[in-house]
Amino acid sequence: METLLLLTRWLHIAAGFTGFFVAPVAMWVRKGGPAHRRWGQVFFWSMVVAGSTAVALASIKGLTFLLLTGIFSLYLACFGYRSLYLKQLGHGQHPTLFDWLGVGAGLLVFGGTLLYGLLRGVVPSVVFGAIGVMLTGRQLRSYVRVAPGQWLLNHISGFVGAYIAAVSAFSATSLTFIPWPVNFLWPTLLIVPPMIWVQRRYKQQFARQHWAARVEALRNEG
Repeated sequence: METLLLLTRWLHIAAGFTGFFVAPVAMWVRKGGPAHRRWGQVFFWSMVVAGSTAVALASIKGLTFLLLTGIFSLYLACFGYRSLYLKQLGHGQHPTLFDWLGVGAGLLVFGGTLLYGLLRGVVPSVVFGAIGVMLTGRQLRSYVRVAPGQWLLNHISGFVGAYIAAVSAFSATSLTFIPWPVNFLWPTLLIVPPMIWVQRRYKQQFARQHWAARVEALRNEG
């Protein structure tokens, strides 16, 4: 049993470090190009392995913080990856039962995490729960009321959120010279603002393209 736990721990560390260094590469290269897709897939599977092993280790050892970051990174990585297959929402494509069940489970898990954190005064639970509810709420809204380019905004939120969870876990467990709770909060404070800025730029771009397409369609009808 101890050998299995040790192997799982090293697998978790290896996958986490892989995702830690691969994510900036995927964000740096040309978006939509072969390199972006290749490194994005490496990051996704790294997060799947890191999240799954984190949940397994945390469940056995009773480590709440590791369990939270594991669930958070695993869910958001899957959310970001799944959005790539929902590019045609609003153009004849509809969410599948799998998508509805996924977002429902996410709302329950993150809502419960937030409630637990508020009742018990557990700061990590409040932070991860609040961010999780916000992102799953946006995911649900994108299924009900589709906005232009929403799939890309979901893709960015999912993968960047998973990366934040991975960096937070590394910082909280390894960067012991940073005081609590700054050691797990700084990745959120540092990464979320530029992510929101990038998403707003894409949102404005998609809105302009959408209205231009509508104007062109009206001209053709005339």
